[in-house]
Amino acid sequence: MTEILYDQGYILKYKFEDDNKQGLIKIALKYDLTSKQPAIRSLERVSRPGLRQYAKPADFKRVINGLGIAIVSTSKGVMTDKQAKAENVGGEILCYIY
Repeated sequence: MTEILYDQGYILKYKFEDDNKQGLIKIALKYDLTSKQPAIRSLERVSRPGLRQYAKPADFKRVINGLGIAIVSTSKGVMTDKQAKAENVGGEILCYIY
């Protein structure tokens, strides 16, 4: 998921560290230079353990009229909603980011 955020331009960089037993991910957030606003305005969790949200490629909602992305867990791996629609695979919608 961090690789998707990096590829889409929402984070500056990330690094995996194995100091603890669980591991650690350090993420450098990205900000606009002129307005000092963060690149991630909102991150909304959609699917949760008690209520999973699944969708077919035709049923994916547009996030903020196409300005945001949805991260989807598919049988071909974790990808954005646009990539899943292009590969015609559905899956569990994890979150919306804009």
